[in-house]
Amino acid sequence: MTEDAEGPKVGQLDTAETAVVRSGRRQPTQADGSVEGYRAKRTLPVRVELARQLRRRRTRLALGFLAVLPFLLLLAFELGDDGGQRGRTLADIATASGLNFAVFTLFASTNFLLVVVVALFFGDTVASEASWSSLRYLLAAPIPRTRLLRQKAVVSALLAGFGLVLLSAVALGVGLLWYGSGDLVSTTGEAVPFPTGVVSIAAATVYLAVHLTWIAGLALFLSVSTDAPLGAVGGAVVVSILSEILDQITALGDLRNYLPTHYSTAYSDLLGHDVDWTAMTHGAFSGLAYAAVFGALAIWRFNHKDITS
Repeated sequence: MTEDAEGPKVGQLDTAETAVVRSGRRQPTQADGSVEGYRAKRTLPVRVELARQLRRRRTRLALGFLAVLPFLLLLAFELGDDGGQRGRTLADIATASGLNFAVFTLFASTNFLLVVVVALFFGDTVASEASWSSLRYLLAAPIPRTRLLRQKAVVSALLAGFGLVLLSAVALGVGLLWYGSGDLVSTTGEAVPFPTGVVSIAAATVYLAVHLTWIAGLALFLSVSTDAPLGAVGGAVVVSILSEILDQITALGDLRNYLPTHYSTAYSDLLGHDVDWTAMTHGAFSGLAYAAVFGALAIWRFNHKDITS
């Protein structure tokens, strides 16, 4: 039996109508029909949802892998043999300093790993509840649908943001311990002093957090549109890969500027003394614009969806 699209409101009314105190008398109700003392804003606190998500294995595995990745890259560089040749790519100069190692780690993770992690946290959050048949019980608590979606999105954002900061911090720490605190060397040979390089990496991390909101919005929309968590996560990743492929087709010309992944590595402009903020501004605006559209679609879809699982 399906629930009405206004599930939480109906649940509030049902609770008010059927609630009976131990003495056999009806509980006092409020103007909206809910039981006296009920406050929608108190349902599903962020700390409760965060604790639930932190107990999940996929959360621990995702964050654990982000922390381990810099060590794997370090091992690859130490075991590998470059043949004594040095080029000017980010991989070639990754071992020039700890700052360069951190920048290479970010670049190596941007177009796939970080996309997967963000899609995992946002795409799995609602769809997993539906697949476990626990979503309708959450709504019957009652928790208003918009609030439930918002709380889950906030917790997903906290986890994804923490994962991104964790990756940058561990990569910087590993790089400094192994390769030292030398200047940040760009692919053009320009050297940026250590303090400025640290600020650049921090700014790059913030930029990625803002730009990747488009993946968050898309994954959240897919999460409320399906009962299959893998479908929601995989769908967001596939769209990102498709956008990356289309971005390589130069025949599209200026149309590529509207692809959500076009400015994914715009933070490379931070690697020099004279920082050009144009591409990063466009990338931040693009990410937030797509996120707003997908987020609005997710709210509309969730509020009008029959919960059958």
